[in-house]
Amino acid sequence: MQIAFHIGANCTDEDRLLKSTLKNADTLLQHGIAVPGPGKYRKLIREAIESLAGGAPTEEARDVLLDAIVEEDNISRILLSNDNFITIPKRIFDHGVFYHQAEKKVRGLHQLFPDDDISLFLGIRHPASFLQETAARAGVGSLAQYLGVLPPAAILWSDVIRRIKHAAPTTPLYVWCNEDTPLIWDELIRLFSGVSADVQMAGQLDIVSHIISADALDALKTRIATVSPGEIELRQTLIADTLEMHALPELVEDIIELPELNAPLVQAMTDAYEADLDVIADMEGVDLILPFD
Repeated sequence: MQIAFHIGANCTDEDRLLKSTLKNADTLLQHGIAVPGPGKYRKLIREAIESLAGGAPTEEARDVLLDAIVEEDNISRILLSNDNFITIPKRIFDHGVFYHQAEKKVRGLHQLFPDDDISLFLGIRHPASFLQETAARAGVGSLAQYLGVLPPAAILWSDVIRRIKHAAPTTPLYVWCNEDTPLIWDELIRLFSGVSADVQMAGQLDIVSHIISADALDALKTRIATVSPGEIELRQTLIADTLEMHALPELVEDIIELPELNAPLVQAMTDAYEADLDVIADMEGVDLILPFD
């Protein structure tokens, strides 16, 4: 069984990948791909991993879980998604470590499905905007309280990814930047679903549709309708041109308002983020999905 699991990160996706994929549930089912509702597996998998407590699951655990998650027969691939899989926002920096539970959760997932073909999907975002959003969700009073001994400029996604790969060295890991999602959304849906470019899919403009006007969206749909499935760069160019001319600033610009994140610090975090992407791109077993790449 192929199990594609979108594991986060917190405050990046907001279930958008799941919602876009669910739009294609009937089409995917014809290809042996199941998109179960999140209520069927999120709590179930979390509790199953917690119950391991360093031990091994029972021999029946895997089949019991799959029977509870998937109702359909003749399924060869399951699509799962949970932004909070690794942890909830309040615990992201527990013990002063960025996602200290990453290895435990990924290792536990593989223990539950030891012989299945697992692939992991992870969206990341600029550390400053990520920190601002997760701190708000966590309801913390200050960054010092939230981060502990970890300096904001030391928040590196490559650290998390390296620990994920340590826990599952042979498992494919697909990574993308939240800032790029409007351009690569169609590719993400297909990659996550496991279908080729010639399969008709809905939802390719789900992200763009929320950050441009209705008129601009209609015009973009007309242009994209003339693009063949394999012309990925052309489609991305059309979307990029539309965003450049019609993106609504209040919906695409992250305004950093946390007083601890002053302009020089945010710039340092930006520089570190850009350098970190180069590190991630060179990591073995990691596919960094970039537009126009």
